[in-house]
Amino acid sequence: MDIPNIAASTRFLAIFLDGPVSASSSWLQGYDPAHHWLLSSFWAALPLLVLLVALVGFKIKAHLAAIAALAVAFVVATMVFHMPTHLALLSSVFGAGYGLFPIFWIVFPVIFMYQLTVKAGRFNLLQECLVGVTEDSRLQLLLIAFIFGAFFEGASGFGTPVAVCGTILLGLGFVPLEAAGLALLANTAPVAFGALGTPVIALAGVTGLDTLVLTHVIAALLTPFCVMVPFWLIWAYAGYKAMIEIWPAILVAGVTFGSTQLLIATFHGPWLVDISAAVISMVVFVLFLRVWKPKRILNAAREDVTHLPRSTSRHHADVVMKAAMPWAILTLCVAIWGTPKFTAWIDSLSTLKIPVQGLDHVVFRVPPVVPVPTAEAAVFTFNWLSATGTGILVAALIAALAMGLKPGEIFKVFLHTIVSTRYTMITIAALMAVGYITRFCGLDATMGLAFARTGPIYPFFGTLVGWLGTASTGSDTSSNVLFGSLQKFTAQQLGISPFIMAAANSGGGVMGKMVAPQSVVVASTATNAYGSEGSILRFVFIHSFVLACLVGVLVSILVYSPSLTKLVLH
Repeated sequence: MDIPNIAASTRFLAIFLDGPVSASSSWLQGYDPAHHWLLSSFWAALPLLVLLVALVGFKIKAHLAAIAALAVAFVVATMVFHMPTHLALLSSVFGAGYGLFPIFWIVFPVIFMYQLTVKAGRFNLLQECLVGVTEDSRLQLLLIAFIFGAFFEGASGFGTPVAVCGTILLGLGFVPLEAAGLALLANTAPVAFGALGTPVIALAGVTGLDTLVLTHVIAALLTPFCVMVPFWLIWAYAGYKAMIEIWPAILVAGVTFGSTQLLIATFHGPWLVDISAAVISMVVFVLFLRVWKPKRILNAAREDVTHLPRSTSRHHADVVMKAAMPWAILTLCVAIWGTPKFTAWIDSLSTLKIPVQGLDHVVFRVPPVVPVPTAEAAVFTFNWLSATGTGILVAALIAALAMGLKPGEIFKVFLHTIVSTRYTMITIAALMAVGYITRFCGLDATMGLAFARTGPIYPFFGTLVGWLGTASTGSDTSSNVLFGSLQKFTAQQLGISPFIMAAANSGGGVMGKMVAPQSVVVASTATNAYGSEGSILRFVFIHSFVLACLVGVLVSILVYSPSLTKLVLH
């Protein structure tokens, strides 16, 4: 099958076939500079390949691997795709700035918060209280990584759930590499509705599809995975036998979350899907554990401690409050900062929108990626007061004072956090620079168009386009913005539902979140495993790819089964 075509002008068709044409005020992307789609796709994928080989193959430190990938991306963009050097530089700086703010600005205050609770002795107390809910590490993993993580994904997204849950799992005795990998694996199904539904809202914006219908289709597509992922998580952690031993609890968690997600998405919209599903699932799960207990108790090392003496006393309410207080403050602040009215109010007081001169609306995406030539905006939003990271920092400072820490102690912890996260800052900035060169140069579109050549099996490979988009950019929102129009257009050309293919992009994208280099670095930093990103990536990659393929299989079944298509769309 040929790459999908549209009724575009001869000029833009020539641009696509022969490469970009620059003008004094604009630069048009070209998606086949090598004049063969396979070779062009190889060049487009080369920066990611270099990054993966450096991390996984040579086990190079993440910040060095990211810098190497950035250098390769710059060369490919300027030498192969003929991107003007100043545009490549500007897009790199723009991406690095976005990496520092808001991405790193979420990681840093979360680690700061964790260090404060350790300093005050509250983290050990939290560990004891969580053991009071359940002593079994498998159930703790479900409660924290899957359910609690979904709440933070819904409230803020952008790496917050992985950072918070990774630190808690580490405190419960999980090995750092496992804590990082499992936190990433658990943070899948909720991603589509993260940050108050931002990915869905962005997808509806670029496709022009009805938001409520699109929300329902995405939720229907992901509901089976809401049930599957908890089973998958425990199987990956403890093995099949240990997973079967607690299947009733896993089923309760998955079915409660999935059904609530579907109901809220269908009757309300994308905004409160994750938060509502997480809160209801948490209540149901904790109540269920009061009437059901596993036959065996496994500790974080997966050792059977059923017959070891354990404390049967419950913590007094004031002890539980002391342990939960800093995290309750964090939850409250994140929830407040995620409230649209509050965000809009403080945005109006503090937000600066800074167009990147020389890049903003200079680069144009062209057919067949978009129906008509479309300028890429390059505006740096410095919402320093309304950013999620600011809310977390405020929570950390309030919690520090409430825990009785003195200003001098808080300042020392702050300085220690700066030192401990310095390489993470470099890594995230470099990775986002790679992502922005990929976006503004059109490397992402070149890879996406390669998948679009698959014809009748496009529903499967179109899902992998979404997976690739999130894996390369670190954001389901970015993946939806980059490929939403391509999915809609290709679906229309093939005579299949654009709603299903747009949903497939988001559904495939959530499975790519766990292998996004930015996510891996956040997880490694939160669990004190920085430098082990290659090992974490090896652990999660097969899970990510297989789950994405399963989403692709389900999308293919939906597309080619008229009765199921009608059921999902209505």
